Amino acid sequence: MKTILRNILTITFGMSFLFSCTDDFDSLNRDPNGVTEEQSEGDFLNIGGPFQPIFQNIYRYEPAWHTQLQHNLNADTFSGYMAPPLPFVKGVNTTNYGFVDFWDQWAWDVPYSSRGVMVNVEKIRNLSEQTNLPLFYGLALILKVEAMHRVTDVYGPIIYSKYGLEGVAFAEYDSQQQVYNQFFEELDEAIATLSSFDSSNQQFSEFDLVYGGSLPKWIKFANTLRLRLATRIAKVDADKAKIEGEKALAAEGGLIEVNEDNFIIKGGQTHPLTVFNSSWNDVRMNASMESILVGYEDPRGTKMFQESEVVEGVLKGLRGGMPLLDKYDGNDANQKSDYIAFSKLGSDYDQTKNPTTDIQLLVAAETHFLKAEAALRNWEGAGDAQSNYEMGISTSFSQYEASGRGEYISNTTNTPIDYVDPLTSSNNINALTDITIAWSNADDNETKLEKIITQKWIAIFPDGQEAWSEFRRTGYPKIFPVVVNNSGGTVDTNIQVRRLAFPASERSTNPTGVEAAISLLNGPDNAGTRLWWDVPGGNF
Repeated sequence: MKTILRNILTITFGMSFLFSCTDDFDSLNRDPNGVTEEQSEGDFLNIGGPFQPIFQNIYRYEPAWHTQLQHNLNADTFSGYMAPPLPFVKGVNTTNYGFVDFWDQWAWDVPYSSRGVMVNVEKIRNLSEQTNLPLFYGLALILKVEAMHRVTDVYGPIIYSKYGLEGVAFAEYDSQQQVYNQFFEELDEAIATLSSFDSSNQQFSEFDLVYGGSLPKWIKFANTLRLRLATRIAKVDADKAKIEGEKALAAEGGLIEVNEDNFIIKGGQTHPLTVFNSSWNDVRMNASMESILVGYEDPRGTKMFQESEVVEGVLKGLRGGMPLLDKYDGNDANQKSDYIAFSKLGSDYDQTKNPTTDIQLLVAAETHFLKAEAALRNWEGAGDAQSNYEMGISTSFSQYEASGRGEYISNTTNTPIDYVDPLTSSNNINALTDITIAWSNADDNETKLEKIITQKWIAIFPDGQEAWSEFRRTGYPKIFPVVVNNSGGTVDTNIQVRRLAFPASERSTNPTGVEAAISLLNGPDNAGTRLWWDVPGGNF
């Protein structure tokens, strides 16, 4: 990572970012092609311009170090997908629960910044009312829900229903339950709006970085997003989850069930993971990924990750929260030089191998796994759990163009393997589960769910945010705990991190709002406190 991040000792720069960030969409709204304002409005440029920064800041494209703090050094690690090969901040940082204020505010600061999601959705809402173009606001609502469910799933209460209100003394938070209820209402409004237009309508096509203006595909995405969010709250509010889940399953517009409909943002810029993986060598495969992919002899493994150099010809991951090496002398790079030989991310994130510019946020395989879980919960319209489970695996294999799906789906013997660190034996750990791949109707529902979520976890890679949320909700897959826990007792090593504390940027600029928000939590404002939907115990 750049020196600017390694040497930061205070949060000053992070706070100033909120007030000095460049407003990228202004150039779009200020007549980018030399046309008059009337011409701009006629071509929808005025209302369409703010969509680009929304698309590009759900998962920020650039600068890459913003994204590293928004997602990679928290959710990507907590999910068991990735791990850093160097200690950062002299070995005490968020990845080993020595939380760094400056790091932990970016999952908040990016969507709330002047070129982020919330301000641009508000711009589109106002323009939609002024110009009588409701379609654009309907689409903006779907993007808002997609972006902000990721934020509430990091912090819990967020500023949402009262965002941007004038004449208030401080920015007021909603509870996570209130936020989720509003998500469902906004999806209702968005779907109704889009459904009122002819499916051939192309008003949005010029600004659409996902579906090229296809309204039927946007409706499928909104329905699938509803199913995801309904499943998320199944343990805390079973009745509401069932209502919303069955609404999604019965929706006339259908769900994302084929890879051609995947929600993938085509931003045309370098994927930030490419920078972390190749230029900076700041990210490597996580040991939990190795245990499961290698244990299952998963053909997708060598597409997701590259064979290591530390043990040639095999995938080799790193434990999260590793201790400092004995040779550590205060220079983070010295430890990194030993661990960069572990498995890099795959070719899609390697600068030497035609890396992707696409950001993947929801794929068809996830839909099938959601339906499999819905079937276990007896939601009407879900179909058969086994058929959905196997279709989820098959659809993921198709996405990766991997062979051997039949043998994989029917495998009754392979299980996750023990982890062995070839450099530091104290990092070794036994596998945490003996779950197999093949479906068995003789299994109880908890075992079936572990299989569903483990395969979903593989299929939705590299979206660490969603994977971490599902791990917290279900306890699956069983992810190796950190080796070193620097939380001072606020996070249980085995239960693992449940959220991030409210950001430093908010504590300094909105202390009254944060104080009220803490009262909406189930405990203190630290990383050991569970979110509203994060209910301990079994799933059934």
